[in-house]
Amino acid sequence: MTAPLEGIRVLDIATFLAAPFCGTILADFGAEVIKIERPGTGDSLRCFGTPAPCGDSYVWLSEARHKRAATLDLRRQEGAALFRRLVAQSDVVLENFRPGTLERWGLGYADLARINPRLVMLSVSAYGQTGPYRDRPGFARVAHAFSGLAHLAGEPGRVPVVPGSTSLADYISGIYGAVGVLIALRHAERTGEGQHIDIGLYEPIFRLLDEIAPVHAATGFVRERMGADTVNVVPHSHYRSADGDWLALACSNDRMWQRLALAIERPELADDPRYATTPERLARREEVNALVSAWMGGLSTSEILARCEREEVPCAKLLTIEDIFADPQYDARANLLRVTDPRAGGLTLPAALPRMSRTPPRLPVAGAALGSSNGWLFEELLGLAKEEVEALRIQGII
Repeated sequence: MTAPLEGIRVLDIATFLAAPFCGTILADFGAEVIKIERPGTGDSLRCFGTPAPCGDSYVWLSEARHKRAATLDLRRQEGAALFRRLVAQSDVVLENFRPGTLERWGLGYADLARINPRLVMLSVSAYGQTGPYRDRPGFARVAHAFSGLAHLAGEPGRVPVVPGSTSLADYISGIYGAVGVLIALRHAERTGEGQHIDIGLYEPIFRLLDEIAPVHAATGFVRERMGADTVNVVPHSHYRSADGDWLALACSNDRMWQRLALAIERPELADDPRYATTPERLARREEVNALVSAWMGGLSTSEILARCEREEVPCAKLLTIEDIFADPQYDARANLLRVTDPRAGGLTLPAALPRMSRTPPRLPVAGAALGSSNGWLFEELLGLAKEEVEALRIQGII
């Protein structure tokens, strides 16, 4: 079966996660992604996190899947010249240097578009290519802070906490980047014109914060930390079972409250004027939470889940990664894929998304060794002689 993005060539000159994750998504669906790294050291992601037996980190093996690995020093004139030749034969460039860096090397979008007018370039930086903060550095943790997300994470009056993952902004920026690249490729297909995609790392996180911006504009309301609770509905939080497990309960409307009353086996609560409507429950948030906490605290996890499933109330145990590996739903959906890598041996990697009925993603091939595709790239693709390639290697250009 021909992969849907087969024939699309992507040059990934970015580091760590945000822009590279866009390349990972494209590669999962058949794009030829060439990871270009600094000679000698490579992408810092190779040594970030837990090292695998092959020396590269497990996150590298997972997130650099399917990519060819080559080395090239873009800072040197000879390296920049070779990169321009690659651009002439490619469709997409992914980068996350600070704004102005590639322009100083003569490799900015305007420079590359003169070589290849159909070129699509994705730039992911801390604050975007414009604005007073464009030159500031930043990582996902800083993006979580600047977007407003970190302010909301944690208990009222306590230290704000990490919102689940320090890499959330990287991954979501990569997803938005992939959407942008596919839109731009469609436009180029129709018009012959490429374009530059510009994402500030904080922007995708800010975009996902539901009603917070329009409500503040309309009313001046400033949302604060609420722990596990949710601003507009209750009960919609985490509650503890008699087993000591935490469970997530999502009672998002009055109909769901009626179902929960049946699960609790107190059907009279459904029509109780103190609780029957969302505004009434919000006015008695602590009372409602105490009621649900007392109910869950008197039952085992399995009994709570059984009652909620019986009455179609959304509820789930907060899973650890150990729980996930044993869960039948994850197994049925093949969310964890076991592969054998010639360098790292047996690996378990998260499956690619989304699931597609006619054009499914490829089975993952783990991230490659540094420079493992140099021969293919410089000799086969660019047509250099072996002697030329060896000379470039000795000079540290590749």
